[in-house]
Amino acid sequence: MLQKNSRSGLNYPELGRTRLNAEEPTGSGSWPVGFDHVDRQIRVGAGDAAFKALAEGIMTWQIQRRAGLRVTAPPRAVVGARVVSGFGVGDLRLPVPCEVVWALEPTGVLRSDGTEVDLAGFGYGTLPGHPALGEEAFLAMKASDGGVYFRLLAFSRPSGLLFRLGSPVTKLTQRNVTRSYLHAARSLVS
Repeated sequence: MLQKNSRSGLNYPELGRTRLNAEEPTGSGSWPVGFDHVDRQIRVGAGDAAFKALAEGIMTWQIQRRAGLRVTAPPRAVVGARVVSGFGVGDLRLPVPCEVVWALEPTGVLRSDGTEVDLAGFGYGTLPGHPALGEEAFLAMKASDGGVYFRLLAFSRPSGLLFRLGSPVTKLTQRNVTRSYLHAARSLVS
């Protein structure tokens, strides 16, 4: 179920869109008009232990920290938690504030294609001061064959004129952060 933008501070449409897309097979979700999106999935291991390690790493912000971000947040991702990631080099960091809009502890899900998977993860949305408007989600998935996957879902657009002007740099940065998240996910299960 999508929410209207009624939460204080969240500044983008279709709150929870990444949650709906999380239950769809990779590449089959729908996205808000006018937003760029990411839907990347990689296999990171197999079995219950790998799934548990990935899910716990996602829910405790280790995916961001291992991707090189500084994170100020509660110990666990729960709905309503506010998080500020610091993106940059050394002490020169751009604060990127977000709020968790959905969280899913490990649970079985029947997807629209009829496959059963175990999912865990969360999605957070941008708050004022973030260079983008949108939502990003981090998921651990265990398929019926035991394969464990990390999936990153996001939709965004620049939050203002300054960030629109810097759009090529922003897109390059987003690609690099995506690669860092994928590497971090692999490290959580190795």
